[in-house]
Amino acid sequence: MKRRGRPLGSPIRQNVVDLLAVLGEAYAYQIYKHYIKIFPKVTMRSVYYQLQKGLETGEFIIKKVEKEKGNYSWGSYAEKTYYALGRKAKARKNELVKEYFKSKKNK
Repeated sequence: MKRRGRPLGSPIRQNVVDLLAVLGEAYAYQIYKHYIKIFPKVTMRSVYYQLQKGLETGEFIIKKVEKEKGNYSWGSYAEKTYYALGRKAKARKNELVKEYFKSKKNK
């Protein structure tokens, strides 16, 4: 019998898992900036959605939340939520991610 509805996994969320496997921890915008340089373009909103969904599924955890002072259009500080891999994350050895960070390190 064929299952109905949306599939549980997401290629975007899996790519974020692979990124965090290399980075260790990162805040959402940082993840997005790396993501669009490696994988097909997605919206920032999609990455944020997948991070939230991954918190629900146990693929991600919130490592810490920091407030960074600055002169932003919305106020005097930005709140950065740092994500890391959770217990249910299944990171793959993604060659695209490995090559991207290897080339960044060589610069």
